[in-house]
Amino acid sequence: AFAFHPPETTIPICAKDISGDLMKEFAFLSGGRGKDKAWIITLPDNARFNEVPEEIVSKVLTYLTSVPSQHESDTRFILILDRRLDTWASVKMTLQKIASFPGNLHLVMVLRPTGFFQRTFTDIGFRFSQEDFLLKLPVVMLSSVSDLLTYIDEQQLTPEFGGTLEYCHSEWVIFRTAIESFALTVKEIAQMLQSFGTELAETELPDDMYSIERILALRTEKYYQLKEDITAVTKEGNLLLSSFEEPGSGECSQDQPRERPGDWETVNRLLGQLREMETAFDGFWEKHQLKMEQYLQLWKFEQSFQENAIEFLMGQQAEVPDTGDSVLQVKQRLKDLAHFDGVAQDLIGKAQVVILHGHQLAANHHYALNLICQQCNELRHHSDVLSDEIKRKQMRLQKTLDLHTRLQQALQCCDEGAYLLANQQMDKCQSKEGAQKALQDIERFLESSSAYLNYDPQALHYDFESVLTSELKVMQVKLENVRSMFENRQSCFKKLLDKHVRPVQLVAPRPENPPRSKSPHVINELIETERVYVEELFTVLTGYRAEMDNPAMLILMPPVLRNRKDVLFGNMPEIYDFHNKIFLHSLESCLGAPERVGFCFLDRREDFQMYEKYCQNKPRSESLWRQCSESTFFQECQRKLEHKLGLDSYLLKPVQRLTKYQLLLKELLKYSTSCDGVQELQEALVAMLDLLKSVNDSMHQISITGYDGDLSELGKVLMQGSFSVWTGHRKGPTKMKDLARFKPMQRHLFLYEKALVFCKKREEHGDGYDKTSSYSFKHFLKMNAVGITENVKGDHRKFEIWYSGREEVYVVQAQTVDLKMAWLNEIRKILFKQQELIKGTFLTNFAVASTLQQNLPYFHIADLQIHSFSPEN
Repeated sequence: AFAFHPPETTIPICAKDISGDLMKEFAFLSGGRGKDKAWIITLPDNARFNEVPEEIVSKVLTYLTSVPSQHESDTRFILILDRRLDTWASVKMTLQKIASFPGNLHLVMVLRPTGFFQRTFTDIGFRFSQEDFLLKLPVVMLSSVSDLLTYIDEQQLTPEFGGTLEYCHSEWVIFRTAIESFALTVKEIAQMLQSFGTELAETELPDDMYSIERILALRTEKYYQLKEDITAVTKEGNLLLSSFEEPGSGECSQDQPRERPGDWETVNRLLGQLREMETAFDGFWEKHQLKMEQYLQLWKFEQSFQENAIEFLMGQQAEVPDTGDSVLQVKQRLKDLAHFDGVAQDLIGKAQVVILHGHQLAANHHYALNLICQQCNELRHHSDVLSDEIKRKQMRLQKTLDLHTRLQQALQCCDEGAYLLANQQMDKCQSKEGAQKALQDIERFLESSSAYLNYDPQALHYDFESVLTSELKVMQVKLENVRSMFENRQSCFKKLLDKHVRPVQLVAPRPENPPRSKSPHVINELIETERVYVEELFTVLTGYRAEMDNPAMLILMPPVLRNRKDVLFGNMPEIYDFHNKIFLHSLESCLGAPERVGFCFLDRREDFQMYEKYCQNKPRSESLWRQCSESTFFQECQRKLEHKLGLDSYLLKPVQRLTKYQLLLKELLKYSTSCDGVQELQEALVAMLDLLKSVNDSMHQISITGYDGDLSELGKVLMQGSFSVWTGHRKGPTKMKDLARFKPMQRHLFLYEKALVFCKKREEHGDGYDKTSSYSFKHFLKMNAVGITENVKGDHRKFEIWYSGREEVYVVQAQTVDLKMAWLNEIRKILFKQQELIKGTFLTNFAVASTLQQNLPYFHIADLQIHSFSPEN
């Protein structure tokens, strides 16, 4: 929230409160100063001074001393008592009244009465009372005005004392009142701004668009009203300031100009505070307005997202079957699906508009960037799934329609053939002419029906495998029967015509058409996307990174970015060199030998470790990008490259590419189950998944805070995850706090090769960006002193970690049994390695067995076997 502390006022009394007393002019501050820089307060010759109550005198003197005290410390004062026309009794009474002077009184100069008798009385009286006065006041008796020049220059004295310092008491009172009124107004403005900022920060926003827009409009109106108030007060202050500048400018040519009064500094300081308030207020309002507008944009986006009925339409189209039992049924379902397709295209078009809106919000660095991207991806996914599902059903139904149409035609042909054979009169066919005519009828029918009767069963099965029905088998049997009948009848007639010619039915074998493998398409996609990836890395390195060394672009680069390209881009040059010079060529060599793809990944698995370094640097890179993403330098580079997306999208490419590899390997495995190189493909997939896990674990590791040592000394991070942990002590006195700890602690555990580290997960928020996790280090256990018990009574997800011979016991509960077993397996591997290492050392040097026995890890095979053996065994 916007916060500004109003200026403190150190003046105990305001000129407005004592203006009547000030106007009596029995004391005034002319602005003159003594040779020792003490401020001069003048008590002019005033016959009625002794009638002024002592309380009022004290108030006026207090106020006069407070004015210069605002601008300098250790302020000293000189009092000039003009009593030339007065009596010794009046002088004595005046000295008694000012005895309790409220400031640091340096000197009191008394112009004594000029009358002969009064001057004599004054000399005698002061001589007898001098000791009393000197104890309280440093008093100097002056006989004439010229004696003042010994202590004060004439430029610092007003005309009544023979000086040249111009002073008008009534104007001074008016100006002091105006200055203090201006200070009060500035304070009120600060309080108004503070109140407005608190209102903006604490008011809960409604959940409807109209109310949000109205609140934004009202706040904007109030903001401009406050701006007008600030402008008016600033104008008032500048006018007041100008009234102090003109007198000062005329004194600059003097040999010894008088001290500039503190009024100009006071007004100038208040104007400066007002400017600071206005600048802070403008900055606060700009951020608040942006957030309000983004909140409104997010609300509209989510409203559009919720109004999209793609999920509802997916449910409706799922009710339409993708096959049918008849031509009419299939046609009706195709018609229904066409209707759904029309509605779906309309909804997908609207979804594209929503997605485009989301991309625009993301490009403008909306504070809810992750939520918007997630919903855009979800909407795009639903759109693709709906579109693909409708197309799939349309293709399947179209195939079903084609099958049913052919089925009807084939069955009709069978019926017509059977009718032809049944109506041939065999008694008339015994003659050569009758047999020839019957044979011609059969051949004409076979020729006209060849498209239906000569179906290859295997080809038919391949074409319609996805929509095969029981009716297809019936049709195949019927076709075989009709063909057999025609063959028999043809053979019979041909024998009658020519007994020497044996009719031989030539059946041309059809080549088999096995399903085509899709693996070449996956390999092509792998290589093409690899080429695009290498090209994108090249454009980023030449179009952005190299430009950071271009002297012509240096003027556009923000200072925070200079000499920090290694932070922004990490080891991207190393990644580019690897892919451009090595890995892309390896993949291209697999075009004619797809079985080598797995070898390519396995041969270079060590090189892929460079991605771990890149991902570990990613938080630093993102932090630097957020500081200068709006700079002209990046905008100019993007314009030259004609990129639609900003640099941050391209800095994500290595992370996205690493994920893409394992997806392509899975797809390749899907279509290569019986091909060479499957084992290597499987190993390559495991290697890439292990790399992703290693990168993820290392990303978590760099967020550990509070560990004094070097985490790299603990070895490689093998696993990490969140658990519920109970602690206890098996030896020594039991502490009350351990007995009372029934509620588990939530801890994030990191398993290293040499230690098990316990941390507490903390959520931290960025400036309008995603919240990030950090891990506060609590303690760690060395693996050479760790033991485990696999099962804990009460919950199969729990297991026990004990330390230093059960001196400390930790019951750990995983989220699932599978996760628990995965952790136990990794811990077993570490402990078995330590056991083997110690055994080897033991066999090498039996003499140090006693020493090794003390350092053996607390690890028992019985504890690892779910307690199927008793501890005694």
